[in-house]
Amino acid sequence: MSPVALGWILLVLGLLTGGLLGWLIARLYLLRAMTPKSDLERNFVQKPLYDALQTQYDLCREDLQEKLEEIKILTGQNAAQQQSLTHFQEKLATQKEDLQALQERARLDFENLANRLLEEKSQKFTAQNQQQLGDLLNPLREKIKEFEDNIDKRFREEMEGRVSLKKEIEHLRELNHQLSHDANNLVSALKGGQKTQGDWGEVQLEMLLEKAGLEKNVHYTAQSSFKDEEGKQKRPDFIIHLPEDKHLIIDAKVSLTAYEQFFNADTPEAERRHLKAHIDSIRNHIKGLSSKNYQQLYHINSPDYLLLFVPIEPAFAIALKEDQRLFLDALDQNIVLVTTSTLLATMRTVSYIWKQEKQKRSVLEIARQSGLLYDRLCAFVEDLKNVGARIDQAQESWHDAMNKLTDAKRPGDTLIGRAEKIKALGAKTSRQLPDLPV
Repeated sequence: MSPVALGWILLVLGLLTGGLLGWLIARLYLLRAMTPKSDLERNFVQKPLYDALQTQYDLCREDLQEKLEEIKILTGQNAAQQQSLTHFQEKLATQKEDLQALQERARLDFENLANRLLEEKSQKFTAQNQQQLGDLLNPLREKIKEFEDNIDKRFREEMEGRVSLKKEIEHLRELNHQLSHDANNLVSALKGGQKTQGDWGEVQLEMLLEKAGLEKNVHYTAQSSFKDEEGKQKRPDFIIHLPEDKHLIIDAKVSLTAYEQFFNADTPEAERRHLKAHIDSIRNHIKGLSSKNYQQLYHINSPDYLLLFVPIEPAFAIALKEDQRLFLDALDQNIVLVTTSTLLATMRTVSYIWKQEKQKRSVLEIARQSGLLYDRLCAFVEDLKNVGARIDQAQESWHDAMNKLTDAKRPGDTLIGRAEKIKALGAKTSRQLPDLPV
């Protein structure tokens, strides 16, 4: 039952009960007014009626009391129901607000969802359009890119080719200039005197040594002066220094006049004559170099053989072809004939030996320095031990001195104790002894 209907029922019951009670009271007063005043009449005539009315009055009063109790109970229930109704109305209002907020949130969520779906559809549509457009344009773009790359590649290749061609032309120009210069020097050497040919051979030999990686006055010396046992001056063209104070002597004084004449001869007879003269010239140089005994000089620790450098390989090849005993005969006289190719390989070997020697010396120097470092470390540790011992000795001396000044076991017999006694006897002092560490 709803609280409103219950309120109406209580109101009707209250009106009925009040009306019945008013009627009974009015009836009672009316009967009292109509009752005779004499006791006899009242007791005789009206007593049965009075008793009946009194009984009815009591019943009505009891019924009224019950109704009032029931009204009180119903009123309490109505108040509780009214409170529940108020709470329900408040809860209903709260739920209504929550419902409105939920509806607003649902509306916003729906709008956001709709906007997101619309945006996704738009993006998807745009992406599909872009993809379709890309599918149409990508092949054309790739073709254009490939065409541009081909043009750039061809342009770079052409530019690199031009630069390379320019460098090659410049290199050929320099090489041509060098060849022309060397040819002029060679022609001048071939046509010059013996001194000119010797100087040219020495220049070629020194260039070869530098190309092999040797340093002048470090790995080799030129035109060094020595004296033999008879006091005569000896000047080897080049002395190659080797590790462990060993040496290798190279001579480059070769006469090429006969070879130049052989090369320019017009008849076979002239060729044979000049070729024989060329071979004889080489043999004479071999004999002359062997007689100088450079390997016997003081301060020279050389093998038993010397190197005779022939700067022009074709001149050596034609002589060796014509006189096959030439090389062996030179060896018999402790002379080894070398050309540019063979001497370059030998000198590069010498350069490699020097590199190995340098590494070896570095390792030995590291070992020597490590030994010195260890020795100095040992000496330093010994010095530290001595310093520690002296510190301990000084500390013991300090303790002994302090014991003489002050000793807790016999304070009166120490210097400070005696001084304090003198002060206590009345000695005039201007200062106070400080506290000494224990």
